[in-house]
Amino acid sequence: MTPGATRLGHDSELPSGRPEGAAAVVIGGGLAGTTAALALADAGLRVTLIEGRPRLGGLVFSFRRESAAGELSVDNGQHVYLRCCTAYRGFLERLGATDLVPLQDRMDVPVLDPAGGAGRGGMRLGRLRRTALPVPLHLAGSLAGYPHLSPAERARVVRATLALKGLDPADPALDGIDFGSWLRRHGQSDRAVEALWDLVGIATLNARAEDASMGLAAKVFKTGLLSAPGAADIGWSRVPLGDVHDTLARTALEKAGVRLALRTRAGAVTRSADGWQVAVENGPHGSELLSADTVVLAVPQREAHGLLPDGALDGKDRLLDIGTAPILNLHVVYDRRVLRRPFFAAIDSPVQWVFDRTDASGLTRAVGNERCQYLAVSQSAAQEEIDEPVAKLRARYLPELERLLPAARGARIHDFFVTRERTATFAPAPGVGRLRPAARTQAPGLFLAGAWTATGWPATMESAVRSGTAAAREALTELGCPQGQLPQEAA
Repeated sequence: MTPGATRLGHDSELPSGRPEGAAAVVIGGGLAGTTAALALADAGLRVTLIEGRPRLGGLVFSFRRESAAGELSVDNGQHVYLRCCTAYRGFLERLGATDLVPLQDRMDVPVLDPAGGAGRGGMRLGRLRRTALPVPLHLAGSLAGYPHLSPAERARVVRATLALKGLDPADPALDGIDFGSWLRRHGQSDRAVEALWDLVGIATLNARAEDASMGLAAKVFKTGLLSAPGAADIGWSRVPLGDVHDTLARTALEKAGVRLALRTRAGAVTRSADGWQVAVENGPHGSELLSADTVVLAVPQREAHGLLPDGALDGKDRLLDIGTAPILNLHVVYDRRVLRRPFFAAIDSPVQWVFDRTDASGLTRAVGNERCQYLAVSQSAAQEEIDEPVAKLRARYLPELERLLPAARGARIHDFFVTRERTATFAPAPGVGRLRPAARTQAPGLFLAGAWTATGWPATMESAVRSGTAAAREALTELGCPQGQLPQEAA
């Protein structure tokens, strides 16, 4: 057993029947499940959180790796959030992690074009940054000087932005069309799509404009860029993700009185005469039936489909129609410092976003007077590359990083490795909105959580946290329990 886990089996400490007070079982220890468990425990329920892995955090995790430059703490992928992600920010505050995952003072995104743009020679640096002026003037200066677009393209971007500002992301009609078609109808060139719209959209939606629901794209751009001057300020973890989403999350859950059952798999979820029963299995410790008044399924959509009892959700098979999208991460350790910014984005390049993870990884080795540097290259919507061999990816991306970063030319590579999340997010394809279920099912006491549920957001950490809060709110409402300080925005 891992520290903090609840042992299940014949000698389990868990009750064998209905507890004296209201009891809840949350299945899944990712951000959605952790959020739901904390909210239910804060309201006074006796909560058991079941997670099949030996850790919390779901797809937001870290692992240790030995390299020629020393031991690294590696995040499985680069995760960022924005100031407008108020639910996730509240989650960080609940865990006591706000200082570990800070935000920029003001949005500032360096954008490199190694070809200098169409018809121009040489490297060109542009910046997307905001001022303190009111929306939409906060981005006017940045756009006016953005070198990767022509003056005519910038003017058309302004017109498209004003049209976008008037849309309602919740309009079902928008869910049925793709973002790329909408951009074309509003005069956006191929260059504008690549250098601006996809630069933001691929990273947030995990899909290119032509593959993304217009409704979800409108949500991203309206909320992130057009809701408040600071809405798109970027935050990312300055420590390993596992320190926050596993270690601190586990501490918060235990302090809240949640019983953690790690390395434990949930089997059948069945209705009993006086509530629910969840069959759980924990390897050599055997299996047991847990009784509960409320059950939250905070697992991926296919797993939720397998656990949902018949009749609990109309059109249950629609969950199987929610596709998935991959994210590929390339990790490079250089023998010297090759990047002097915390991150940058690239266009006219196979590289999308690059982050300096040296400090967060714990890398301390120096070669002479030069400290080694660890960069993570984050590649979203990576369907074409997700299964390519490491050698092929190395041959493609190391020369490209040298093209983008002249200081990398001649640098020694201490380590190059790849992490792959083949089902990193749900696919935000047109029509996905009608497939995403609400938190409440048709079965009393049974609720759904996960970034793939109907939060109105794409598959982000914000969506996951909102879904957990929504599931807890519905459960507490049905039980007639006080909802405490649950954020109203997640209703």
